[in-house]
Amino acid sequence: QVQLVESGGGLVQPGGSLRLSCAASGRFFSINTMGWYRQAPGNQRELVATTTSGGTTNYVDSVKGRFTISINTAKNMVYLQMNSLKPEDTAVYYCNAEVKWFGEPREFWGQGTQVTVSS
Repeated sequence: QVQLVESGGGLVQPGGSLRLSCAASGRFFSINTMGWYRQAPGNQRELVATTTSGGTTNYVDSVKGRFTISINTAKNMVYLQMNSLKPEDTAVYYCNAEVKWFGEPREFWGQGTQVTVSS
């Protein structure tokens, strides 16, 4: 089993910044990719940003230029730096990891952390 624990969520004013962190632990050989997804009330869960263990990144268009994803493979951690936050960014943010687990790729999810952007 692999556990993902998110931290860093909270309440912030529009235009402010937050940094989310996610730590992966448990039994796995290595990380293939890690990423962040979010789900706002009444909406489907959407991809925010992903990164491979080699540092190749991908972002949803709405956060490009504002959010930055990074990975520290030595610590099995992924981060999401969120700048210039907007009310539309309000959501529960979930950490995701695809890992190599006994020769097979497996996907795991964190429990989520609330981000609220409000004046």
